[in-house]
Amino acid sequence: MRNIRGILGVWLVFVMIMLLPMLSFAKLKNIESNSVFHQDKIPVGKTGKIMNVTFYVETGSDYGDAWAGIAYDDGDDEEDVIFPFELTSETTDRKHVGKITKGKKKNITISARVRRDVPEGYYGIPVYLADDKESGRGVQEYINVYIQKSATTDSSSESEAVKDVDFTIGEGQSTPRGKYPDVLNFSLNMANTGKLTAFDVTAHMVMDKDSTVFPFEINDANYDRHFDKVESGGMVNLDYSFAIQKNTYTGYYPIKLEITYRESTEGELKKAEEQFFVHIDNKDKDETTTSAKEFNPNDRTKARIVVDSYRTEPKDVFAGETFDLFITMKNASASVPASNILFTLESEKVSDSAVFSMEEGSSSHAVNSLPANQTTELKLKMTARAGVDQRSYSITINEQYDSPEFKNATDKVTVDIPVKQMARMNVGSFDINPDTINVGDDSNVTFQINNTGKVILYNLMAKFSADSIKENEAYVGNIKPGESGNVDVNLTGKEVTTDDGKINLTISYEDENGNIKEETRDFILNVIQSTEEETDIAGPDITDNKGKHFNMVPFIIAGAAVAAAVILIIVVKRLKHKKEQV
Repeated sequence: MRNIRGILGVWLVFVMIMLLPMLSFAKLKNIESNSVFHQDKIPVGKTGKIMNVTFYVETGSDYGDAWAGIAYDDGDDEEDVIFPFELTSETTDRKHVGKITKGKKKNITISARVRRDVPEGYYGIPVYLADDKESGRGVQEYINVYIQKSATTDSSSESEAVKDVDFTIGEGQSTPRGKYPDVLNFSLNMANTGKLTAFDVTAHMVMDKDSTVFPFEINDANYDRHFDKVESGGMVNLDYSFAIQKNTYTGYYPIKLEITYRESTEGELKKAEEQFFVHIDNKDKDETTTSAKEFNPNDRTKARIVVDSYRTEPKDVFAGETFDLFITMKNASASVPASNILFTLESEKVSDSAVFSMEEGSSSHAVNSLPANQTTELKLKMTARAGVDQRSYSITINEQYDSPEFKNATDKVTVDIPVKQMARMNVGSFDINPDTINVGDDSNVTFQINNTGKVILYNLMAKFSADSIKENEAYVGNIKPGESGNVDVNLTGKEVTTDDGKINLTISYEDENGNIKEETRDFILNVIQSTEEETDIAGPDITDNKGKHFNMVPFIIAGAAVAAAVILIIVVKRLKHKKEQV
């Protein structure tokens, strides 16, 4: 028996030694040599739980519409690798990333559920980037995650699905309480319990003039609360201050919030609805009067008219320009029709002025009837106000209509229209020193570029070209609105100027959407031939001319001798003539 146990023990040790390579798992990957995928810190997940795998990409080329995903890796020739995530469609589905601009960071978060059976430790995860939803993987590199063992194994929480973006209002807070005639000031927590960051978040409070529905005075034009982003697990505060209506009754009132958001910076606008309660202490209802003369308007059945879809033509709305807005309104009721419908549009205001104004027609539109589950389209020609910031602005559609059991029912819905700003710039005066140069010499050119718009000019560059100079360029970088960038460059003469001396200046930059734009300018810089070369060339000719110069001295001496001889002859003849007369 002892011999058998000994043999079994040796065999068991041998089997465990043989199985050691099979029990290995992926270790920390060296991602320093990665060219596209990078991490500032390693995300941590727990077994059996959904974790967010975070990283960022920085590419050497532009992506018009990028998609990213986790690649399944079941091992290679060197080692057997344990893939730490559950293989489900949620894990392997590609996540929409959107536009990626060359050289700019783009943060990406992909969610996956960690397997329950993996050991604690580091794991290298292959991720990839593709240029559309269906094609191949394109660039693929490793990133790192760290997996911990979960402290509990609550099966109900593990099976609970986590939404991409999900909001909770007032979690862990007490109900706001107010007493007439005091002002009720309160702050609510709004948390993003989803697995993705929410962008362009607006919490719109649904109001009603009826004190039995909404107990507060509507004093401000806008009770919307906007946030650029609310990260996964993050929380923001919704601060409000309301005066209580005089004729409200004591009790609890449900307050509705319509929350709009995007799951990426350029994603489509999505909507969620939440509500919270407030308690008002004022006066009690007279039960006998209520039963005899009053009724609860919410007991009546009415149609529910919502925005089914909307679009603009052109697609991009720019501040100061006119556009057509098409809104499809739908009676979402299953059986209740609506009639005598009046839609009145009201624009969001900035500095007490409407962002959108009617270019043609009226802001009110009448529709005779709208059967259940049917749609009607509103077409409006509008103008976006110049000078507003680049962001989304709301249009409120106030509804008034009749239903068989509910006359003059009122409601309101909103749509958000993104307004873009045109990138604008101007160029200051050119300082050219000197403004005329010889071939091979340099001229220093300086000037300023001013951002006169409301959006940042990204990656601004100035390029110089002409037949007479060597091409050159200067990188200026990003210029914020209202600020300036300086250009200081030396231009070298290449050939003698044969035209009017214009130097072509091309200024290129990117707007916030990654679109490259160019503007051109010109200035005068003449290139001439060196004067030293002309002097050297002309020197020998001058020397030769001196050697060949006509010498007049002999001719002057000969002339003088002839003149002296003639005078001598005349004098002799006169003396001889005088002697003969004597």
